[in-house]
Amino acid sequence: MAKSYEKILVAVDITDELDEVVSAASEVARQHDAELHFITVIQPMSYAYSGYESVGSYAAFPEFEQQAQASARAVLKEKAADLGLGEERTAVLLGRPATVIREHAADLGADLIVMGSHGRHGLGLLLGSTATGVLHGAPCDVLTIRIKE
Repeated sequence: MAKSYEKILVAVDITDELDEVVSAASEVARQHDAELHFITVIQPMSYAYSGYESVGSYAAFPEFEQQAQASARAVLKEKAADLGLGEERTAVLLGRPATVIREHAADLGADLIVMGSHGRHGLGLLLGSTATGVLHGAPCDVLTIRIKE
């Protein structure tokens, strides 16, 4: 008997890959008559810029992060509306992407996470670092969509 999914979490970057991942996830949701939810995670700038030379810039980080969250929220809201879904099905969170995606999937009770993978880093050329991080420790199945370069 084939596995059936009821709640799908679509984890996306707000980049060119968005449409490709959402299209694939929408098809899976249609096939399973499943509920779609969207998440994007903004990595705090302090994680990326933690060296001595960036100390003077720390004061601007919260404003940049808020702007990034607002922009991502607007994009996800529009994408959800395009699919006839409400804004309550979107989440824009701050933190380490792989960890936050896994935690949100567990909180949501998702039985599938769909996300893109460029396959450029980490586990070699198989999955990207975020996809690898989600896969290890995910509370459910993970479907990665190979992003065409």
